[in-house]
Amino acid sequence: MAHKPVKEAHPLTFILTHWINLLAMFFLVLSGFYIHFPFIPGLMGLARGTHFFWMFVLLFNLLFRIIASFFVRTTNMPGTREQDLDYKNWGLQGANTHQLWPTVKYYLFLKKDYPISAKYASLQKIAYLATIPLTLAAAYTGFALWGPTSQIPFFQAGTRWWASLFNWGGGGALMPMRILHYWIMWAFLIFTAVHAYLANIYNFAPSKMIFAGIEEPDALIGH
Repeated sequence: MAHKPVKEAHPLTFILTHWINLLAMFFLVLSGFYIHFPFIPGLMGLARGTHFFWMFVLLFNLLFRIIASFFVRTTNMPGTREQDLDYKNWGLQGANTHQLWPTVKYYLFLKKDYPISAKYASLQKIAYLATIPLTLAAAYTGFALWGPTSQIPFFQAGTRWWASLFNWGGGGALMPMRILHYWIMWAFLIFTAVHAYLANIYNFAPSKMIFAGIEEPDALIGH
């Protein structure tokens, strides 16, 4: 279903949080790859400092985004300028009723027409909300590996439990946690690639809107 993009769909507050998410993911992935594979000698300290700085930024940005959703108003339907508090777009809505399976069929090319939806389709909500526990899991596994926090009982317990699933013990117990942290990074990369593709599948109007607040009245976008 195509509709006109409107600037009220993405207020300045959420444009800024989106930019911060993008920058945080870029530096986290770049520094994370270096920590995993130090292709240039002598930069490990910088890479680790960069990695954990942006992890804190990502966590605070996530917390701010959740809190802001209860105070910032955005559009509640595609193509309309009618606004409501943003958090209402993330729960159950009448416009999304019985649309999950038809939406899955649409993306599997088993259905031609996109199902009627609210601002976010049912699959969009699930995918976006899933990034919250995924981010927390990335943070937890990262703190479990980080020297200053790895000895805290809360993180040690998780390290021991995860290692026990693979019958690892001693100092080697950190390896399963490193692997899990690495898998989570790849989950974020795959999500980001799919998200960017689907957001711009018709044209780049959505990116212009979410990154610069530029509204193109003649452009039509879809889900």
